[in-house]
Amino acid sequence: MKQIFSKLIIMLLAVFVITASFISQPLTTQAQELDLPAESAILVDAETGKVLFAKDADMALPPASMTKMMTEYLVLEAIENGQITWETKTQISDYPYSISANPEFSGIGLTQDKQYTVKELYEAMAIFSDNGTTIALAELIAGSEGEFVKLMNQKADEMGLPDASFVNATGLENSYLGDNYPEGTDPNGNNLLSARSLALLAYNLVNDFPHALDISSRIEDDFEGYKVENLNWMLPHEASFLKQFYYEGMDGLKTGYTELAGYTFTGTAERDGHRLITVVMRTDSKEARFQQTAQLMDYGFKQFESKELFPAGYQLDDQKTLPVAKGKEDTVGISTREGFTIPIKAGEEELYHIEYKLDESKLNEDGELIAPIEKGDKIGTAELVYSGESDYGYIFNADHAEVDLVADATVEKANWFMLGLGAVGDFFSGIFTSIVDTVKGWFS
Repeated sequence: MKQIFSKLIIMLLAVFVITASFISQPLTTQAQELDLPAESAILVDAETGKVLFAKDADMALPPASMTKMMTEYLVLEAIENGQITWETKTQISDYPYSISANPEFSGIGLTQDKQYTVKELYEAMAIFSDNGTTIALAELIAGSEGEFVKLMNQKADEMGLPDASFVNATGLENSYLGDNYPEGTDPNGNNLLSARSLALLAYNLVNDFPHALDISSRIEDDFEGYKVENLNWMLPHEASFLKQFYYEGMDGLKTGYTELAGYTFTGTAERDGHRLITVVMRTDSKEARFQQTAQLMDYGFKQFESKELFPAGYQLDDQKTLPVAKGKEDTVGISTREGFTIPIKAGEEELYHIEYKLDESKLNEDGELIAPIEKGDKIGTAELVYSGESDYGYIFNADHAEVDLVADATVEKANWFMLGLGAVGDFFSGIFTSIVDTVKGWFS
């Protein structure tokens, strides 16, 4: 009997140990994944703009060479608009040449009396973060870096980058540029962007110009007879030291460093058709910025799965129709024009619901839609609402995803005869109600 009891105790202890380790392991892993030493960080789903994690993401900080993502965007836009082509050639002025020749800055050495193509300059900027080629491109597009900075800030406003402020095209501190600081800017100024702004900039870059990733993913490139390596260590480099930082699916986007900014990185990776964007700012070392990026990426890919929560044509059970005034029908069905598909954590489907926001301008004082109504007419929006914890909203500075709420059928306006009958009916109904109320008053 004692032996049986001892075996039972041992079995119970074994089950307890196994269960405890099973339960505690995910919590420990999750805590480690979200405990980032970076001063500011963000993780974004590149398709929907859903923010999956954020740490002080609205703090405006110097972005260093991550600034060049805006320069890249404006160059690619100028190509798309036909202002320049990849084969357009330009010579190097004294200013970018002096920056390129300065060993304290990222540079590969430009030749001043030689013409370079836009393709050559762009690749040096995107792959090796060259400052001289960045300035040369700014001068080519806008005539001067000062005018180019105006374009950068205009585009930031168009994109809705919160609290973004550009003072140069490279990300260097203006004080480093001496008398060459861009006209119209503070000689001691710095570019300032938040992690959210940088993620939104990257979101626009990779979605509007996917070709940018073909270049940012190159491990090395030839320039002026020299082989230069990509500063993104998370690409599949051959050097043994760098292999530890390789991250599957990584194909961009931009590193950065100044003494003031620290080590920064905007990364993007795609796995199984799912793309993520990350930003880490003010990390302590080159290694740390990539290690912390990997933590964010792992968290996004492992913890979230893209799911359709509500399909197109979805209707709330208690509001499938709306009343219609002056129509041949008294009601009309309403539903969502599109479905809601977002990345969510496993088991959290039930934490999402839809709320309607009707367009008050489409309703009369009684809350009725006024005929005529066409099938597909927008009559409001449907918002996806999350009732769980740690909802970081969307990169567009919105709290909820929303789609159009539309009419499911056409309702023609009733003809004058039917409207007249309705008015007569309302008239006599009103009289009858008045009489009833009066009679009730006699006996009350």
